[in-house]
Amino acid sequence: MTRHVRKIPYTKPSITELEVEYATDAARNGWGDHCYDYIYRFENAFKQYLGVKYAIATSSCTGALHMGMHALGIGPGDEVIMADTNWIATASPIVHLGATPVFVDILPDSWCVDPEQVEAAITSKTKAIVAVHLYGNLCEMDKLLAIGEHHGIPVIEDAAEAIGSIYYGKGAGSMGRFGAFSFHGTKTITTGEGGMFVTNDPDLYEYVLTLSNHGRMRGQLKQFWPDMVGFKYKMSNIQAAIGCAQIERIQLLTDLKRAIFLNYYKYLSGLPIRMNPEPKGCTNSYWMPTFVVNDGISLKRDELIEALKSKGVDARVFFWPLSSTSVGGRKAFEKNYLSESIHLRALNLPSHHELCRKDSSFVSSIVRSWIERHN
Repeated sequence: MTRHVRKIPYTKPSITELEVEYATDAARNGWGDHCYDYIYRFENAFKQYLGVKYAIATSSCTGALHMGMHALGIGPGDEVIMADTNWIATASPIVHLGATPVFVDILPDSWCVDPEQVEAAITSKTKAIVAVHLYGNLCEMDKLLAIGEHHGIPVIEDAAEAIGSIYYGKGAGSMGRFGAFSFHGTKTITTGEGGMFVTNDPDLYEYVLTLSNHGRMRGQLKQFWPDMVGFKYKMSNIQAAIGCAQIERIQLLTDLKRAIFLNYYKYLSGLPIRMNPEPKGCTNSYWMPTFVVNDGISLKRDELIEALKSKGVDARVFFWPLSSTSVGGRKAFEKNYLSESIHLRALNLPSHHELCRKDSSFVSSIVRSWIERHN
């Protein structure tokens, strides 16, 4: 007899009849004069939710970052400072523009970029600072914005993983010169693939809007006339229809993420680990529940992943340090970074919206047993 193994994926989207209804309407009616209806609706709903003046739906968060960085004039010979612990999607637009990513270390509690190292890494070539709100955790934006203002350098927010996180009353992604979001199928809200560029700068908005449509300016009366060489990073109307339903459900979806994290936090209490922080005055959307074992504690990460997999649980590794990959760029300082070791002592746990208490208890029991048995 084959033994049934329960399957607990680390993530999957929450799709209801509302998403199906809107997507069906877009597929049936969203053509010709109506081909932008859901795109405009999604953009308007998103900027209202986030409290920003301008929003542009894009094909990905990477595309939003690429256009925004291009619009800021980042190019060959320039440097952009960012945390070493990150996904390549944040660094790749910098490289594609011919600039150099400069990696600094992360803070031990939030795993986000260290503001002191950011300031120390600034040179005459520095063109921007990227604040990535890792796993829903929040960067120290007050410090980063003050550094940027003092040196005349824009701060960019990569909020791909942090929709719903709030920093002293301000939504992640709303505080920098521009922000970028991801709606990949793994994120808290999804359009399948997709992203959003947001800003409060009217000139930057107009420039990026033009870039997003092959360089054709809004109001250009000549058909098929490009005013500049742009990009093709537009979201489709059908994707935006799904996004409209998701943004209507955003509070529920973030509440579910928070409830899942708090269950893990309760079930894993007492272990020698650190989990996603929530500083006073902030709200963490807890996109990805993560734990890091304390110094001196054995984890044997890859073996734990296999142990979880054998019981049907899908976990994922912490981000590798980008300076160890083929992305290029350079470390700002020749010293040991926390980024270089933390990924071996950390794990991301399943957090899809349908994860029940029984599931999180089951996953936690495996993790607890593993850590206690190996220490």
